[in-house]
Amino acid sequence: MLRTPSGGAGSGTAARDSGLMSIGTVLSVLRDEFPEVTISKIRFLESEGLIEPQRTPSGYRKFSAGDVERLGHVLRMQRDHYLPLKVIREYLDAVERGEAAPLPLVGRQRTAEDGPEPQERPTVARVGKAELLAAADIDEGELKEWESYGLIAPVEDGVYDAEAVTVAALIADLGRFGIEPRHLRVMKAAADREAGLVDQVVAPLKRHRNPQTRALAEARTKELAAQTTKLHAALVRTALGVRLP
Repeated sequence: MLRTPSGGAGSGTAARDSGLMSIGTVLSVLRDEFPEVTISKIRFLESEGLIEPQRTPSGYRKFSAGDVERLGHVLRMQRDHYLPLKVIREYLDAVERGEAAPLPLVGRQRTAEDGPEPQERPTVARVGKAELLAAADIDEGELKEWESYGLIAPVEDGVYDAEAVTVAALIADLGRFGIEPRHLRVMKAAADREAGLVDQVVAPLKRHRNPQTRALAEARTKELAAQTTKLHAALVRTALGVRLP
């Protein structure tokens, strides 16, 4: 089940106080279960009528907890049942109207007899500076400061990896607790060391000429990234003596 962040005192905007979330925060919530989801994907689902987030006077999207839950349902039905978006939209609309709609049978779970699932061509998600600022709900001064500490870096002039949205949103959230960017350099250094360890493990696979072996290297990298992230979080919780609900 998706966990949506609760608003706190001193959040800074009426949108946050009312429990609405920026698209960057929504991305962070969804990636716990759907690590491949991107801002472009969320916007595409909106254009297809799957969700209707509110808009601020400046035109920024603001999502409710209900919007996030609906997005989770959409992504889950795509992943688990291979349903087209039109069918998913009609099904969810019927459920929201209180109709006892059966789960459509257009798609089905893949079985071993089907063979391996076709792999999508890998793509590298990118966002522009304006999109990053809007998604993370930050200003250019904040972004410049975070870049000076090495917390965020463009992959090229004015273009960022999509993961920068998640990083920016988390830095902003920590800032509301008084944790400044200079305090986060130790976290960045630890992350770089962990990434170096993963790269060292998968390097022999990446150098292989066989395309399937290189694909295995990518899958192994994702798996190790997930495991090292979980281990890091568990170690921090242990050091603090806290347990998450």
